[in-house]
Amino acid sequence: MSGITGQVIRCKAAVAWEAGKPLVMEEVEVAPPQKDEVRIKILFTSLCHTDVYFWEAKGQTPLFPRIFGHEAGGIVESVGEGVTELMPGDHVLPIFTGECKQCRHCKSKESNMCELLRINTDRGVMLSDGQTRFTINGKPIYHFLGTSTFSEYTVVHAGCVAKINPAAPLDKVCVLSCGFSTGFGATVNVAKPEKGSTVAIFGLGAVGLAAAEGARVAGASRIIGVDLNPNRFETAKKFGVTEFINPKDHDKPVQQVIIEATDGGVDRSVECTGSISAMISAFESVHDGWGVCVLVGVPNKDDAFKTHPVNFLNERTLKGTFYGNFKPRSDIPKVVEMYLKKEVELDKFITHEVDFADINKAFDYMLQGESLRCIIRMQS
Repeated sequence: MSGITGQVIRCKAAVAWEAGKPLVMEEVEVAPPQKDEVRIKILFTSLCHTDVYFWEAKGQTPLFPRIFGHEAGGIVESVGEGVTELMPGDHVLPIFTGECKQCRHCKSKESNMCELLRINTDRGVMLSDGQTRFTINGKPIYHFLGTSTFSEYTVVHAGCVAKINPAAPLDKVCVLSCGFSTGFGATVNVAKPEKGSTVAIFGLGAVGLAAAEGARVAGASRIIGVDLNPNRFETAKKFGVTEFINPKDHDKPVQQVIIEATDGGVDRSVECTGSISAMISAFESVHDGWGVCVLVGVPNKDDAFKTHPVNFLNERTLKGTFYGNFKPRSDIPKVVEMYLKKEVELDKFITHEVDFADINKAFDYMLQGESLRCIIRMQS
């Protein structure tokens, strides 16, 4: 790689030219990393529902042309000025949020919401100079979440890059960049169920199944999956879910069903849908005195959470979480080690694989509800 260090790289990228239209494989120019940046050769990336949401331009200001992608694994090609903790050849996971290690949030043991590098869905340029590192014939192509991993090479702020054990297979651990860590961390870092406890998971998509995996790892005795789609239960069993409740099968609120089935409520609940009614149900389904509910799903901007204050006075706790409360650079390498020790299972999340040239198939699989995670191989 030393022959291209400091030079513009021309490579393939899947460019979204407009909302909802198939990505187009283009040759793009990728500029060298500037101060506090690294250029990464992406080897594997995967498709997350967040990519699809912003590709469809739902509920936000559209920004095109853009290179999407934020779950990936790769190798550092070169580093910019001031980067000391990364070097060419390092195996890394680029992550949509960062850890500057200097701000109040990064120095806090409780927060992972870095003041400098926290997620910004609107920004399509780099922090250091407000410019893009991607161009086509000199015209800018916008970044997405500071990662843009649907490109053979990308440039990322060094604070958004987790250096990991090179023994870890990048085609598996790349899913730690977003969805898995969000759900898994919501359970193990925030809900913190004790061994033998009861846990309800609302929503059995990829994030919800990761939350269930967290409950399984924690030793929960009952893991109750709540979802409107009965076809998800068989898959959920692989992630430790022991029981399934479909709210449509009952003529009473699902929280009442759970309370009656668990002698007063579950010890912990994790909500992974973004539905405001599911959020309220998840909170009201935990036991008084010690029950904790964790909200993961992102609601609509005009939603309001309504419950009786007595639910709090009776010592139920409601928490929210961002990226499972993981600090990207400090904590994600530890989760990689857990995978290598077989303490967590990632392979079962990967349901499909495609070559980079077929990236639009990954969108089809997700839109049709067929995939949890589709791995995209950047090199055939």
